[in-house]
Amino acid sequence: MPSEFALIRRHFTRPARHTDLAVGDDAALIRPAPGMQLAISTDMLVAGTHFFADTDPEGLGWKTLAVNVSDIAAMGAQPRWVVLAASLPGADEAWIEAFARGFFSCCEAFGIDAIGGDTTRGPLNLCPTIFGEVPFGQAITRSGARPGDDLWVSGTPGRAALGLAHLQDRTTLAAPCLDDCLAALHRPQPRVALGLALRSIASAMLDVSDGLLGDLDHILELSGVGAEIDHASLPLAPLVAACGDAGLAFRACTAGGDDYELLFSAPPDRRDELLALQDSLQLPLHRIGRLTADIRQVSLRYPDGHLEKLAASGYDHFGRDA
Repeated sequence: MPSEFALIRRHFTRPARHTDLAVGDDAALIRPAPGMQLAISTDMLVAGTHFFADTDPEGLGWKTLAVNVSDIAAMGAQPRWVVLAASLPGADEAWIEAFARGFFSCCEAFGIDAIGGDTTRGPLNLCPTIFGEVPFGQAITRSGARPGDDLWVSGTPGRAALGLAHLQDRTTLAAPCLDDCLAALHRPQPRVALGLALRSIASAMLDVSDGLLGDLDHILELSGVGAEIDHASLPLAPLVAACGDAGLAFRACTAGGDDYELLFSAPPDRRDELLALQDSLQLPLHRIGRLTADIRQVSLRYPDGHLEKLAASGYDHFGRDA
């Protein structure tokens, strides 16, 4: 059976592009470009909590890194480096090789150097720490939103939740909707290009990982604002078409999680720029509401004009669930 170090050399050592010293020593050496701040995040994936134990390892390798890349994108930063700590049940080389293939395909897609980490025997647990660069003072945080700002979301939140619902026999999806929703669940696409383009436009931003409403509450809390969401502006039509259940589609969109789309606020006078941006990136951007002065209060406006108070709902690792 190969040793820990042999596995690292064989499957997790690649040439580095923008690293002074990568895998092989007690620590890596990196040098941020002049005028840059480091953006650092870590996001753990645990078998049985974040993915099924029999999940395809190549797709899991992609997703393990992609969900961390999404955090960097949500700061308006460029991903640069990653270290990976992994607890593995055993030295299954076929599984490790497929996982590494997916992991490094994500590295290649976003120009990331894998510069170190650690492995040990134990329950399947994957924990990358990712480092990005952003020009000093230009990071987009959760605290810059203001009353009157528009609220936007990229893509179609809810596709991953419908894919999971299908796997759990809570709905039945047919191709091509099934393929699209499972791809969203297993191979999320971090919105790095959008995050970079929003540096001078967005007032606050985060990525949707635990449900749109639950994650929105983080912006509302840190910015001291509330939100009014326009039901007619939510991108529900593709979800309803996929599952045939308007209620399930709404729950998937607003509370499903695992989407890794970007949710952001921006002043109303930036609308034309954002509409042009969606064309240049070929990525739908939906203006789903506006921010208000009612701190942490969320209302849903229906087409007939009446308002319904909403509670923040999304995934919570310690009890609160959609």
